[in-house]
Amino acid sequence: MNNEQLTALVRQLSLTFFATSFSHQAYFNPRLRTTGGRYMLATHHIEVNPKIYENYGEEELSNVIKHELCHYHLHLANLGYQHRDADFKQLAKQVGAPRFCQPLTPREYEHNYKCESCSTSYQRQRKIDTTRYRCGRCKGKIKKIE
Repeated sequence: MNNEQLTALVRQLSLTFFATSFSHQAYFNPRLRTTGGRYMLATHHIEVNPKIYENYGEEELSNVIKHELCHYHLHLANLGYQHRDADFKQLAKQVGAPRFCQPLTPREYEHNYKCESCSTSYQRQRKIDTTRYRCGRCKGKIKKIE
């Protein structure tokens, strides 16, 4: 899929779910790393992470586009377009736009810990000091698992 096809898809989804047209551009931005897409306030363009389409297909891509179109249409209507605003939450629920996209890269945990008392396991990316921290469930000692 190229940028012209993406813009056509955004226009089609805008008419289908929002009953108004999308008159700006949508394009893939490979520099996006942690987000599925973003709406640009200054230019009203929509940028989409190409990894969403590559990893999850067109269905997840349309979910990201619907989310960004919520920002787009609410901003142009001078309504609450931010995630915390009631207008945004209501419109996103109405059109079935998800609050978050699927994770782009699977999390890899380097450090595994286990409580000696209740056997609760903890996975962490960073190393923790087992002499300083205790189990959050039972306050037992935490031991590193190799």
